[in-house]
Amino acid sequence: MEENYLITIKGTMEQRGDTDTVELMTRGSLVHKDGAYYIVYKETETTGYEGCTTTVKVAEDARKVSMLRFGKQSSQLIIEKGTRHLCHYETGYGSVSLGVAADVIEQRLDENGGSLKFSYTLDSGAESFISRNLVDITVDKLPEA
Repeated sequence: MEENYLITIKGTMEQRGDTDTVELMTRGSLVHKDGAYYIVYKETETTGYEGCTTTVKVAEDARKVSMLRFGKQSSQLIIEKGTRHLCHYETGYGSVSLGVAADVIEQRLDENGGSLKFSYTLDSGAESFISRNLVDITVDKLPEA
């Protein structure tokens, strides 16, 4: 798959009054297929998931986002409006199952790129809130050489 897009990902975690933000810029691809957009990029040593490939799939109607990481440390998060999912997540120290519930999903993507913004809460079971997470992804088509 051609990596002809610049992908900028800004992730913010809010937890017990503290906020932590991480930003990543990488090359990747954007594909539109079967009613969804797929943003695909390779993880690096910087993210702690070197050797893994991440796919962010968002439905055209912005109802659902799936974040899938493939490789040594695989994980799957499903963020869907109106539904709490139990998802598998690899931390690097072991795997854990987390409850995931969407707050907001907004997508403005087309073949030239665009943006995807979503936020969700994580919990470790009933009444056990962990964090609120905000993700802002910008996809820019790179000029052809």
